[in-house]
Amino acid sequence: RQGINAEYGENLHFYIDMSHSHCGKEHNHKHDPTDIGEQYSLYKYINFTNLVCFNESKPQSVKGVFKPFDSRLDKTKFVESDADEELLIFIPFTGQVKLKSFCIIGDGDGMSPSVVNLDDIDFDNVRDMKPIQKFELHEDFKGEIEYPTNVVKFGQVHSLTMYIPSNFGSDVTRIYYIGLKGIFTEMKREAVNVLYELSPNPSLAKNVTTESTNTSIL
Repeated sequence: RQGINAEYGENLHFYIDMSHSHCGKEHNHKHDPTDIGEQYSLYKYINFTNLVCFNESKPQSVKGVFKPFDSRLDKTKFVESDADEELLIFIPFTGQVKLKSFCIIGDGDGMSPSVVNLDDIDFDNVRDMKPIQKFELHEDFKGEIEYPTNVVKFGQVHSLTMYIPSNFGSDVTRIYYIGLKGIFTEMKREAVNVLYELSPNPSLAKNVTTESTNTSIL
């Protein structure tokens, strides 16, 4: 299987372990869907042109799971794993992002996912890499559970790689919605003034004065 080449600045490992667990145990998530809403949604800052998923059964189907929060329950679009339950999703942004939390809606019958990871990784080495942050997730069919990230470690993210190695018992993993919440900072391009000196060619003209021009390079 092919790896992912990072093209957008810093890539971080983001590992989410969705091992089977119950809300009766201690957990680090919030049951507050209104707090995941559009105000801090990073959906519109995703670079969909370069969004890539490995081991998806239908090419480019992953693009359908990143959608507005109000459309999270739409099950007409989903991404499903192919050869096994693993999925590897590369998510580039159009600027710098402070990732604060995420939300995932999976399918029933054990098809809800179970791990996420972030960086220049592939299926051959992702199992051996230590994630930046690991979560135990719960089956969530309505987008009611929000998982806060370590903001210190995810304060300057330009792309995110989500690795999902397992689910709740099915042969394949199916996801209907992935919501990312945080703060977006647009990348700024600064103009640089460059001074060029154009030397005259004596063979073409006499008494040509040296010229200089200012060129703005973006």
